[in-house]
Amino acid sequence: MEARPARTGDGPEIVRLAAIMYGSMGMDLSDPTWEVEARRHVAERLGHDLAIFVVDHPRQAGRLVAAAAGTMAARLPAPINPSGVAGYVQWVCTDVEFRGRGLGRQVITNLLEWYESRGVAIVDLHASEMGERLYRSLGFDEGGQKAMRRQTEADEQRRRGEEKGECNESRANGSGPGCTGAWPTQNRSR
Repeated sequence: MEARPARTGDGPEIVRLAAIMYGSMGMDLSDPTWEVEARRHVAERLGHDLAIFVVDHPRQAGRLVAAAAGTMAARLPAPINPSGVAGYVQWVCTDVEFRGRGLGRQVITNLLEWYESRGVAIVDLHASEMGERLYRSLGFDEGGQKAMRRQTEADEQRRRGEEKGECNESRANGSGPGCTGAWPTQNRSR
């Protein structure tokens, strides 16, 4: 089993693997909104600022057993990153029955090579306990400023809008009250 670049049609399987990852982290997966948005992002961004490497199931066509996704973002230049381009690794998961075979290492290694081929000098990730040893073996460490996060109440507002039925028809364009997504849709045509 060898890693390969993902195709747009792999989106549903990639998101299925991401759900396994989030579930293992104890996240609440009951709201399907993230999955709808995740499939949309894969379809719109793959090949632009998003790369995903996957491993196919050895016997089931169309099924994936491992995936690693990563994005590139333009940040402001800094002494340690004069280009300002940074990478972020996310959605790294291997199906439970295929773990321990080096597939996670394959997909993440391919993703890191993709970053290097594009001159991305800084790549960040948030490691689960399960993945920490792998990431450290690939050169990741805490070498940098402490990461912090602030979440707004936008998600709660969006949920309240859904309960009132205000988001359902306008979700696609984000025009309903409280329906703006975390990732604004951008024109990706070139």
